[in-house]
Amino acid sequence: MAFRGRLRLAAAALALTALGGVALAAEPEKAATGKQIDRPLGVVELFTSQGCSSCPPADEFFAELAGKDDIVALAYHVNYWDYLGWQDTLSTKENTDRQYDYMRAFGSRSVYTPQAVINGRSHVNGASRKDVDGALARMDRTGEGMRVAIKVSRTSDRVMIDAGDAAGGGPTDAHLVIVYFDPPQMVKIGQGENSGRSLTYWNAVSDIQTAGMWHGKAQRYELPMTEIAKKGGCAVLLQSVGKDGMPGPILGAAFIRKPDRL
Repeated sequence: MAFRGRLRLAAAALALTALGGVALAAEPEKAATGKQIDRPLGVVELFTSQGCSSCPPADEFFAELAGKDDIVALAYHVNYWDYLGWQDTLSTKENTDRQYDYMRAFGSRSVYTPQAVINGRSHVNGASRKDVDGALARMDRTGEGMRVAIKVSRTSDRVMIDAGDAAGGGPTDAHLVIVYFDPPQMVKIGQGENSGRSLTYWNAVSDIQTAGMWHGKAQRYELPMTEIAKKGGCAVLLQSVGKDGMPGPILGAAFIRKPDRL
C-alpha cells in the first residue's frame, strides 16, 4: 500500500495557520540539555522484530540512539517474523507496510531485520554502530541531513509546529508526518527465537498520520494538546514523497514529546 494512501490525513486534529497569525505565548520544547534542537543530526528508523534472533543487538544500540537529543530515533516493529512462534506485541501492519514502501523506493528486492533507514535516504544494518554512525555523519557532511528547521512550542491547549524555509537544493514539497510512539517498555518473550529473554524496547511506533503539506516556505501547524496527551511520545517528520506515493528524503524532524524513562 502506498505511503500516501495509508497515512490518514489528520485534518480534524490539525489546524493550519499562517506564521503571521494570532500571536500566542508559547513555551519552546527543549531537549534534556535545556537547549532546543531544531535541526537534529538525523533520523534513524529501525525496523525490528521481537521474533528475530538478530535484532536484540540492534535494539540495544537503538536504546542508545533513543537517548540522544540530536537524533530522532523511531522503532517500527514488523509482523512478518510472527510465524516463527512469537507474535511481536508491538508490531503493526502499517509499520510493515512502511518498510515495504522503503524497499520499493530504494529499488530493493526484499526486506530484512534489523534494518535502519537513515534520513529516508538509504539503509544499513541496524546492529552496526559503524554503519549507522557513518551514514549520519556522511549525510550531515554532504548536505543530506536535516536542512529544514522544525521548531516546536506549546501553550496549555495546543502544540505549534513551525517548519522553516527550504535551505539549499532538493525537494521543496513534503508531507508533515506525525509519528506516535510508546514509552519504553520491557517485554518478556515467551516463544520463538528469543524465547525466555526480557528485552526493553524504546520509541516503538504505534501510529503514523499525515498532518499537512509543506511547499518550501515557512509554515505553522497547530495540534491540540489533547492529541499529544493520549500518546506516550510523538515526533514530527518533514518527508518528501515521490510521484508514486513512496517515501523520500526526510528534510526536517523534531520531537514533540519524548518519554525518557521506564
